[in-house]
Amino acid sequence: MDRSGDAGALADLIGHRLTGRTGGLYRRLADELAALIGSAELPVGARPPAERRLAEALAVSRSTVVAAYDELRARGLVESRRGSGTTVARAAGRGRSRADKRMPSGYGESLFHRITVGPGEVISLTYAVDPGLPELSAELIELASTDLPELLGHVGYHPRGLPVLRERIAEHFTGSGLPTAADEIVVTTGAHQAIALVTQMYLRNGAAVAIEQPSWPGCFDLFGAAGGRVVGVPLDDAGIRPDLLGAAFAEHQPAMLFVMPTFHNPTGRLMSAARRRQVAEMAARHGVVVVEDNAYSAWDPSGPEIPPPLAAYAPDAAEVLTIGSVSKAVWGGLRIGWIRASRPLAERLARHKALADLGSPVIDQALTARLLPRLGELTAARARVATVRKKVMGELLTERLPEWEWSAPVGGSALWIRLPDTDARVFAQVALRHGVEVVAGQAMDPTGEHNDYLRVPFAYSEQVLDDAVTRLARAWQELRRHGPGPEVPVV
Repeated sequence: MDRSGDAGALADLIGHRLTGRTGGLYRRLADELAALIGSAELPVGARPPAERRLAEALAVSRSTVVAAYDELRARGLVESRRGSGTTVARAAGRGRSRADKRMPSGYGESLFHRITVGPGEVISLTYAVDPGLPELSAELIELASTDLPELLGHVGYHPRGLPVLRERIAEHFTGSGLPTAADEIVVTTGAHQAIALVTQMYLRNGAAVAIEQPSWPGCFDLFGAAGGRVVGVPLDDAGIRPDLLGAAFAEHQPAMLFVMPTFHNPTGRLMSAARRRQVAEMAARHGVVVVEDNAYSAWDPSGPEIPPPLAAYAPDAAEVLTIGSVSKAVWGGLRIGWIRASRPLAERLARHKALADLGSPVIDQALTARLLPRLGELTAARARVATVRKKVMGELLTERLPEWEWSAPVGGSALWIRLPDTDARVFAQVALRHGVEVVAGQAMDPTGEHNDYLRVPFAYSEQVLDDAVTRLARAWQELRRHGPGPEVPVV
């Protein structure tokens, strides 16, 4: 994926690597650009971003970028010719083996980077997950003494999922208002794999997939890797807009519709029951497969009631696949998800699952089977904690960043915040050098319609939230008063 001329894409890729290191900023920038030269991001012959544009994207002075480019010229990595501008030198690609295939950066880069490198001094607000529930320990000890001997007596390959877990998941769906049998369930390694398997099954090169706008960044990368073409459809307070969805169906004839009806990521909105029925019926009329991701399902009983899954409202002719997971509700390290589909579709998905990994880890599945009957109780407790943290976060932002605009979400774990008259990607670079990492709206909507938005999770302790907002406020003050500067110390 050659995005060498996209200053914002390069800034997202290297901005977090410029923080917390010794040496001049221009030299650090030159080092990071040098590491990319000859790769998919800066291939031989490509034109790096113009100095002014890269400076704006990184929120540094233009002189810093000029000095970095001069350093690259001195190393023989880029060359400049009158009338042709600056390009990556041919000699720069000689040291890279053809077998060295860099993972191309995507829209999920800013989210997944911190997971990859681990915690540091920077407060990372890039992902909205909680630590594991304490109930996991007791259940795991009990599982080891009671269930494990029987599990070890079997071969351990369950491409469709451990039978007892599929039974529990079916009961969970039935209790939520969607009657389900165990043979309509395929267990996956988290909701992420569930989406990947469905993508493999339905998307072909050039096929369109309709999604909510904005949406989860990872889906852009998954759909794009499969050759899919993403078509965004805006939301209103009740969910994806049916008038614009109908127009998208008619114009683009998508192979698939991907929605998050329960606590949409990143807005936290809850699709109404009437809207779920409307979307299901519309998709059936147009022959579009619906994939609903309900991984964000933690619910506070004192809040609004969650309607049954969208599949419960679908007519007989509809093809709806429903994805769920315990990773958000229980623990991110418990990588167990599932897909609910018709029996024929479940059989096809199981074949894709077998090709992928022969089946998810059996002990994790057995632990999930023990927890599922208590899932409502566990997620309700977690949701009550989230409600308190959401209130604390709102109060902190109102006090220290009164210019920022947001609406309190019904559920989920993050605020979707609009920054007035500001490119959120530029602010994210300034915030990073103040010691806090945030995800700009461009990662969740490549069309540019939400470039002035940030996703700010509140799934952290009150002390971390206080420190994070303090750093965000300092970064905002720096940007509003003086614009981006060449060096901002880490707080």
